[in-house]
Amino acid sequence: MSNNHSHTQGEYIPETYIPHAESHGTKSLWRTFWILLLITVVDFIIYFAADASLFRNIVFVAFGIVKAVLIVGIFMHLNYEAKFLRYMIVLPAIIFLSYLVWLLLLEGNYVSIAKYF
Repeated sequence: MSNNHSHTQGEYIPETYIPHAESHGTKSLWRTFWILLLITVVDFIIYFAADASLFRNIVFVAFGIVKAVLIVGIFMHLNYEAKFLRYMIVLPAIIFLSYLVWLLLLEGNYVSIAKYF
């Protein structure tokens, strides 16, 4: 037996293998970054342009929910799951957060009205 090993071209050799650099969804990540940046810029514009009101608060909450869904979908790879699983995770969160924000706005409005009585 000889210790002389002959290797063929393209054969996997663990000691000398250097993996080829590939893009794994980088385009999708950059697209998500730009969408999130755009939503954030619009958030800032509305914040400084609009007067404090219930409408402005609702817009902020809606943009926050949209950004949360994008982050969960792209960065947590939920977009690649079955549609039912996506809805099972995202819809209860949206409903719960909307209800929580509605209660906060309702109670905050009650406090501002009650101080006049």
